[in-house]
Amino acid sequence: MMKITQLSQLDLTASYSYADYLTWQFADAVELIKGKIQLMSPAPNVKHQRLSWQLSGTLFNYFNHKSCSAFSAPFDVRLYDRKKSLLANKDITTVVQPDICVICDNSKLDEQGCNGAPDWIIEILSKGNSKKEVKTKHALYAESGVKEYWLVYPYEEVIQQFVLQGDETAYQLINSYADDDRAVSFVFPDLAIDLVALFKDS
Repeated sequence: MMKITQLSQLDLTASYSYADYLTWQFADAVELIKGKIQLMSPAPNVKHQRLSWQLSGTLFNYFNHKSCSAFSAPFDVRLYDRKKSLLANKDITTVVQPDICVICDNSKLDEQGCNGAPDWIIEILSKGNSKKEVKTKHALYAESGVKEYWLVYPYEEVIQQFVLQGDETAYQLINSYADDDRAVSFVFPDLAIDLVALFKDS
């Protein structure tokens, strides 16, 4: 098998699986969305990274010594329709790298990352994020069963909170946090994040 070391060696119009993804050895950061290669935005800026660091620190302190685990990018999350059981690498066609995710079902964790939907995903928007990208991931996370999804807007200093309730297949926007609000997780209601402190140095 030919070693894939450059993105130019791949047909960007073809469909690939996670098994293919694991064989690639190039530096470009990519995600797979339903089999199609998606180039990730350029390296996050300082504002993005500061927010990620602060959120990761808060979540680490909260989940330390608890059964759930929090991870920050780069970290592969393999997604598929929640109605399907565990899939093999060759059958998985969506691999994303959320900025932050929380997984409480440890059976989903393996050496490669997370196989299945995390309980909570936080994405910090960059100026390079397109509306299409945001819309696509919003639908993917709902379809795969991510219970709670936060979109963090660094420049507007706003957090949107989306939740799946019961057997719903589409998110409900239940809160938009801003100013001096405390953003409270739906899945972990005793975890609150002070927006003033979060955005203060970002």
